[in-house]
Amino acid sequence: MQFGVFTVGDVTPDPTNGRTPTEAERIQAMVAIALKAEEVGLDVFATGEHHNPPFVPSSPTTMLGYLAARTQRLLLSTSTTLITTNDPVKIAEDYAMLQHLAGGRVDLMMGRGNTGPVYPWFGQDIRNGIPLAVENYALLRRLWTEDVVDWSGQYRTPLQGFTSTPRPLDGVAPFVWHGSIRSPQIAEQAAYYGDGFFHNHIFWPKEHTERMVEFYRRRYEHHGHGTADQAIVGLGGQVFMRANSQDAVREFRPYFDNAPVYGHGPSLEEFTRETPLTVGSPQQVVERTLGFRDYVGDYQRQLFLVDHAGLPLKTVLEQLDILGEEVVPVLRREFAALKPAHVPEAPTHADRVVARGAAADATVHATDDVTGRTAEEVSAR
Repeated sequence: MQFGVFTVGDVTPDPTNGRTPTEAERIQAMVAIALKAEEVGLDVFATGEHHNPPFVPSSPTTMLGYLAARTQRLLLSTSTTLITTNDPVKIAEDYAMLQHLAGGRVDLMMGRGNTGPVYPWFGQDIRNGIPLAVENYALLRRLWTEDVVDWSGQYRTPLQGFTSTPRPLDGVAPFVWHGSIRSPQIAEQAAYYGDGFFHNHIFWPKEHTERMVEFYRRRYEHHGHGTADQAIVGLGGQVFMRANSQDAVREFRPYFDNAPVYGHGPSLEEFTRETPLTVGSPQQVVERTLGFRDYVGDYQRQLFLVDHAGLPLKTVLEQLDILGEEVVPVLRREFAALKPAHVPEAPTHADRVVARGAAADATVHATDDVTGRTAEEVSAR
């Protein structure tokens, strides 16, 4: 199972002193968080994509390309790549290039985002959000799997004899997760292609997450990719930890109460009771996170949000130390002991290259019981 952190890159005032970091400070803080994630033994760093204040990550590939040069092991991902407003041709080329630079340590999460005005900023209509996601992703897959593409659709100009460059590393495109909080159409899209489904799992009660993941699992099996419990699932989560749970609550409360997303609404106690937000001791985070398996089944990736709401970098780095030293080692051990052997691990580039080679060998060497000819020889007749 993969563990990591994701960031939305918000530039938020620290409510305890009123200071707002500059954009430069926030960008450098994101770099420091990624480097710290690798240092403490986490597997994944993921960045969001936003094109409006108060967020800074408008160019995920630039950030991840820089991090590829600064890290050795960390898997670099997005926590949203806007499939609706980015041109599929640009996504295909940008992430294939990043794949080469990072030696395959790249995957990405497709999403529609949560900022309505982004659609007209990039020449699109929000009322076409779902159809855009479906059409653009269908084109993206073809650009990655076909050397020459002829294509026409509803939302962009046609392509004739087009080749996306560079081609995916080792002939294997980056693994794709489809992220959605509320849209079953996106879960269906992930299931149809046999891709991963990532549920943000931050603002909603567990019953909602359970319904979305269960729907994806059923449809994954329906489309013939494996049994429902073999579907590739990822979850988000929010945590804030101190050795003493009372200290964690006292320290985090002003950040929660003033956060742009959920501040001035339900109390911290109500929010932690009704959603997966966990504020407390490392042991409480371990127990709460292990409980996710009770309603989503065995899953492959767990990402935590730890750097939001104006929390200072020093505090965030302390949270990463706790995750790396006291939380993730226990979760690795416990989840591994519970996972059945037939449930797959999270996909990696290396594993997918091996699987592709094995599938190719099986196709070439499979012979007809009567004629002895290979599948390729039979199909050529």
